[in-house]
Amino acid sequence: MPDQNLGPALPSSPSKTPSNPPPSSNNNIYLSDVLGTSRSINIFAGFTRDFAPISQRFEDENLNTTILAPLNSAIMALPRKPWEDPADGGEGVYDAAGGEEKAQRNLMRFVEAHVVGVSPWEKGQRTKTLEGGEVWWEEKGGKKVIQPGDIEVDSVANQVHNGEVWILKGVRNYK
Repeated sequence: MPDQNLGPALPSSPSKTPSNPPPSSNNNIYLSDVLGTSRSINIFAGFTRDFAPISQRFEDENLNTTILAPLNSAIMALPRKPWEDPADGGEGVYDAAGGEEKAQRNLMRFVEAHVVGVSPWEKGQRTKTLEGGEVWWEEKGGKKVIQPGDIEVDSVANQVHNGEVWILKGVRNYK
């Protein structure tokens, strides 16, 4: 005969923890946790991981940051790779002695041009990127646009404890 025991006769005592936890308030989620989650910006996310100071900033709960992450398609459409600089010389310069350091320096400048040390970032608030360029945003035709450059914001992808990830349809001038 099969076991007829269906469990205890009395219900268990109520749990002190709710069975349905409250919705997340993003208090324990940081930029470092969310930057790589969107496939549309994974090229830029990969670039940021190459630089410890940038990665550490994205993990720091005390440093609010707005990341201006260009879409993969915007990076792919650039006339040159983000680590290339015409001032460095011609073809093969990055293969020569010191070339890797130049490429890293150029890529760092590109990444820093897309990181703003403010969040929340208010409309019209002029601030500097980590690279040192002045930026602000305004609304045009109901859309957020980064200035200078009229770079349209595709979306604000994430809002977390230490900042926001804004996805851009273009790339900031990083020269």
